[in-house]
Amino acid sequence: MKKLKYSRLKIFHYPEKLNSIPLEENEILPPLQIRIKPTNICSHHCWYCAYRADNLQLGKDMRIKDYIPKEKMMEILSDCEEMGVKSITFSGGGDPFNYKYFLDTVKKLATTNIKFASLTHGALLEGEIAELFKKHGSWIRISIDGWDDKSYSEYRGVKEGEWSRVIGNIENFVKLEGKCEIGVVIVIDKKNYDKVYDMSKLFYRLGVSSVKMSPCIVSNEGYITNEYHKEIFDKVKEQIAKVKEDFEGEGFEIFDAYHKIEEKFKKDYDFCPYIQVCPVIGADMNLYACHDKAYNLDNGIIASLKEKSLKEVWFSNKEQFFKINPCVDCNHHCAVNGANKMIVEYLSIDKDHLEFV
Repeated sequence: MKKLKYSRLKIFHYPEKLNSIPLEENEILPPLQIRIKPTNICSHHCWYCAYRADNLQLGKDMRIKDYIPKEKMMEILSDCEEMGVKSITFSGGGDPFNYKYFLDTVKKLATTNIKFASLTHGALLEGEIAELFKKHGSWIRISIDGWDDKSYSEYRGVKEGEWSRVIGNIENFVKLEGKCEIGVVIVIDKKNYDKVYDMSKLFYRLGVSSVKMSPCIVSNEGYITNEYHKEIFDKVKEQIAKVKEDFEGEGFEIFDAYHKIEEKFKKDYDFCPYIQVCPVIGADMNLYACHDKAYNLDNGIIASLKEKSLKEVWFSNKEQFFKINPCVDCNHHCAVNGANKMIVEYLSIDKDHLEFV
């Protein structure tokens, strides 16, 4: 049986957590995963970055200068270990590898049972931190858009040669001894849509374990993003099918997340299960409901960690997990909308009819 790295169904392997989510008569259990955005600094300047583009809602209240102080980061990691958090994913905001205490962070995590991973542009995946990640991390995923030095430079506002540096880092990381896998996400737009097959072929030959195909989000309005991709959609799908046919197999997975965006981004459930599954800690030391609401202070924040510990905040009260109503507050892109729908349906099943499967 094929082993899947990407699946919405992972949560169903944690029945105790899943069944505790309503919190009506249940005790609060720790999150399974936490996403940490340690810094808002990034050495790349992608034109479509949701944390930099004015027409996208992510990062609405983000301050570039924010970062998690070393002492607070060590406190957060200790709390995660004590609470029994299963995994931590680092992301942005900025690029985690631009965080000045990232090496200390990884060294600390390497002494725990917490699995950890990171999203990154990959240009800083080298030296001691690359070696530590390869030995102790679970996965690294590198975002890719350009297909050579010139195009990559134009996409990201970096000097030519950065593409070659990233490709070299990938190649070197694959050769290091250790268990950590490396994958890429191809951010697909009108400039690179006809390069999807060739880019995937390159990464297959480099030895990455997975390639995720994602649409470039160009607007908060789903129909605008749909319209942007309309003329290239079928051509991209044809290439993805050919990539799967030619290369997918043992040790190489294609995750096709190239999809049509929901036109109105509307939700039909009134509470968000994933707040309790995978919350986000921002570089401003606030605990947010999710990745899509990070740095939205009006309706995304759960609590501040500036004066209190994660452990203290998490177990303080049940009401904080239900103050966001997706029907009202989440009329925007949601990375876990599909998973939330499944969880809500699961929790809504009449137990008197469970036997009628």
